[in-house]
Amino acid sequence: MTNNTGIAIIGSGYWGKNLVRNFNDLKTLKLICDTNETTLSKFKEQYPEVDTCLAFPDVLNRDDISGIAIAAPAETHYTLAKEAILAGKHVYVEKPLVLVEKEGEELIALAKEHSRVLMVGHLLQYHSVFIKLKELVKNGELGRINYIYSNRLNLGKIRREENVLWSFAPHDISMILSLAGEQPKSVMATGGYYLHQKIADVTTTHLEFSSGLKAHIFVSWLHPFKEQKLVVVGEEKMAVFDDTQPWEDKLLVYPHRIHWEGNIPVPEKAKAERFEIEQSEPLRSECSHFLDCINSGDKPVTDGREGLSVLSVLIASQKSLDANGEAVEIKAPNIENRNETYFKHPSTVIDDGCEIGEGTKIWHFSHVLSNSRIGKKCNIGQNVVIGPDVTIGKGCKIQNNVSVYKGVTLEDYVFCGPSMVFTNIYNPRSAIAKMDQVRETIVREGVTFGANCTIVCGTTIGKYAFIGAGAVVNRDVPDYALMVGNSAKRIGWVCECGGRLNDDLQCPECAKEYEKNKNGCIEMSN
Repeated sequence: MTNNTGIAIIGSGYWGKNLVRNFNDLKTLKLICDTNETTLSKFKEQYPEVDTCLAFPDVLNRDDISGIAIAAPAETHYTLAKEAILAGKHVYVEKPLVLVEKEGEELIALAKEHSRVLMVGHLLQYHSVFIKLKELVKNGELGRINYIYSNRLNLGKIRREENVLWSFAPHDISMILSLAGEQPKSVMATGGYYLHQKIADVTTTHLEFSSGLKAHIFVSWLHPFKEQKLVVVGEEKMAVFDDTQPWEDKLLVYPHRIHWEGNIPVPEKAKAERFEIEQSEPLRSECSHFLDCINSGDKPVTDGREGLSVLSVLIASQKSLDANGEAVEIKAPNIENRNETYFKHPSTVIDDGCEIGEGTKIWHFSHVLSNSRIGKKCNIGQNVVIGPDVTIGKGCKIQNNVSVYKGVTLEDYVFCGPSMVFTNIYNPRSAIAKMDQVRETIVREGVTFGANCTIVCGTTIGKYAFIGAGAVVNRDVPDYALMVGNSAKRIGWVCECGGRLNDDLQCPECAKEYEKNKNGCIEMSN
């Protein structure tokens, strides 16, 4: 990192003074701007080589200022950041990014248009212990994540310009979203108002995610002792990030397991694992990261979009709080011109040469192998393997633990239930390579596969057929056929809506009518 970057601090009070210290130590601090003359006088005594000013326009007119760090009240963030970007400055803004989602969207668009860095001060994303925890989650060390909870409690500075949700929870929301790799679909928040009837002192927030993950956040500034703890519970291991502990105990991973004895779950506890993690001040790392992004043009870890994602959760939480805990749905932030056309969880691997359709979502620990094509608006569950050289149509849903091997083709709107099985070699041997003997399996539009069914390779599954749970299919299946058993036999016909047809080939659920054709199969009546 070069040290020719000039930084100005806007607001040097409760938190701003920490930014002043760090940017000064990094030898990039040029100017401190604050409306309090007494505060500026004290800083001038402490940092005589650093300029001070009372007016924000004086900052914007300085050619030696390339970056601005904003630690002013949240209601000023939008105006200050906007003016700074329009003046050609890179911007670091303390949490929250802004108070209104539309303003956040505008700042993100402006930063992109002017090629400026827009970074949000979500401090714990730069904590080396959290970075290690995030690495463990991404690499699958904890297994599939079931739930996350955090406590941020203290008897310290009590604010009146914001409630405890907005003061304490942004850091936890930021960490949880980073670990989850997805935006929650809904939130419920409740609170207690003890010191002021309109300012919550204690809040509990519950997040639900589309993948099944749940998270809980408990914050309070009316607590007898300080607690800053994040617990991540996975299928394989459990991790605890406790920032109040000595450095060597800040991250503990417990390889606890649950085994079953006579249909009774029995916990099996294990000794905690510790890690050697480089000790560093998170704020110093955060400030350095801002400078690095200015000099390199790289995207910050906590960029504007990350800040906007946290903001959308905060706003929804406040709505729920105001409605006495009513569930509030969260919509994805409306950011124009985003480059990503599909979503993939950070633990997902997508090989070279793949095509992923717009609106498709690919969840935890899945792998799309080379030269595979997935259509628009598909939903690919956890631990799914696709490819190589597989084609999947639009609107397909592939549930957890399914492998779509080479030789399998799914047309549009196919549903693959949990742990159902495709094969591609008829008589495999471990010691003999037979990939030159792949038999193709064609799955026509609208087919449903029940959980744990098996499809022997070389078959064609007719459109809108319904394969029952656990069935084993070893021959072609007609259109609209309802198949069950091992080996699977047709026991009836199903409608496009999924309802079973009656003896008159009518659907009791949607009233569509079908008729038999010359091949003894059925087709929709004209």
